[in-house]
Amino acid sequence: MKRNLFTKEVKVGIMAVVAIFVLYFGLNFLKGVDIFTPIDYYYTTYENIGGLVPSSPVYVKGYKVGQVEEIQYDFTKDVAFVVKISVSNDISVPKGAKIELFDDGLMGGKAIQLIYAPLTASQELYAPGDTVESQVGTGLMAQLSGDLMPKIESLSTQADSLVRAVRVIVEGKELNNSLSSIEKTTADLAVSSAQLKKLMNSDVPRIITDVNALTSDFKQVSGNLQKVDFAATFASIDHTIANLNLITDKVNNSEGSLGLLLNDKELYLNLNSTTASADKLLIDLKQSPKRYVHFSLFGNKNK
Repeated sequence: MKRNLFTKEVKVGIMAVVAIFVLYFGLNFLKGVDIFTPIDYYYTTYENIGGLVPSSPVYVKGYKVGQVEEIQYDFTKDVAFVVKISVSNDISVPKGAKIELFDDGLMGGKAIQLIYAPLTASQELYAPGDTVESQVGTGLMAQLSGDLMPKIESLSTQADSLVRAVRVIVEGKELNNSLSSIEKTTADLAVSSAQLKKLMNSDVPRIITDVNALTSDFKQVSGNLQKVDFAATFASIDHTIANLNLITDKVNNSEGSLGLLLNDKELYLNLNSTTASADKLLIDLKQSPKRYVHFSLFGNKNK
C-alpha cells in the first residue's frame, strides 16, 4: 500500500504559502509596484514633507518610474525626514540630479520627481542606496497665485471704480429725475390704457354697428344700381342731347319765333321802343288818370 505524499498538513502549508504570495502580490499591485521588475532604492531628506505619504508616485518628466517606499523621521534634527524611494533599475540617476517634492494636482497631494539634465557618456551616476540632494518645488497653488493675483488685483481695482461710478449715478439727481419721469410716464400710460379700454368697450362697438348699417345701405344701393337699365338710360340721354342740339341749331339759324326774336335786330329795337312807349303811358296814366277815365253821378259831360 502506497503512502500518500500530500498529507493534510502539507496541503495546508502549500495553501498558506500561496495565500501569502497572493497577499504580497496583491498589496504591491494596489500600491502600483511591479514585483517582477527589478528596482533600486535611493534616499533624500526634507525639513517638511507637506503631506507626502508612502506609496506616493515618483516621476521622471511626468512618467511614473517608482514610488515612495518609506518615510523615517527624527524630530530632534532640523532635517527631520528621510524619504526612501524605489526607482526602476533601468533608470540611471546622474550626479547633480535632485529629488523634488511638488504638488500633485489641485487636491493638495504630494509626489516626487527626479530632475536632471540629459546623461553624457562620462557623467558619474549615483549608486543604489545613495542619498540624493532634495529640493521643494513651487506649489501649484503658489504658481496660480503668482500668475493670478496681479490680474485679480487689477480686476478688483476696476470693479471698485465701476462700483464708485454706479454709486455716483445712483445717488445723482439725474437718476432721481429720470425715475420721476418714468413714474409719471407710467401713470400717464395707465390713464391712457384706461381710456382706451373704455373706448374699446363703449364707442368701438357702436362704431362697428354704424359701419355695419352703412355697409348694408351700400349693399342695398348696389343692388338697386344693378337693377337700373343703364343702356336705355344712356340712350334716352343721347336722344335728349340730340334734340337740344337740333333746337340750338334752329335758334342759331333764325328758324321759328325764338330764332327770329334772338337774331332779328329790328324786332329787338321795335320791342324796345314799344316797351318804352308803354312805360311812358303807364307813367302818364298814373299822373293824370282823369284824362283817360270819366266817372260822374249826374251824367256824362263831354270834354
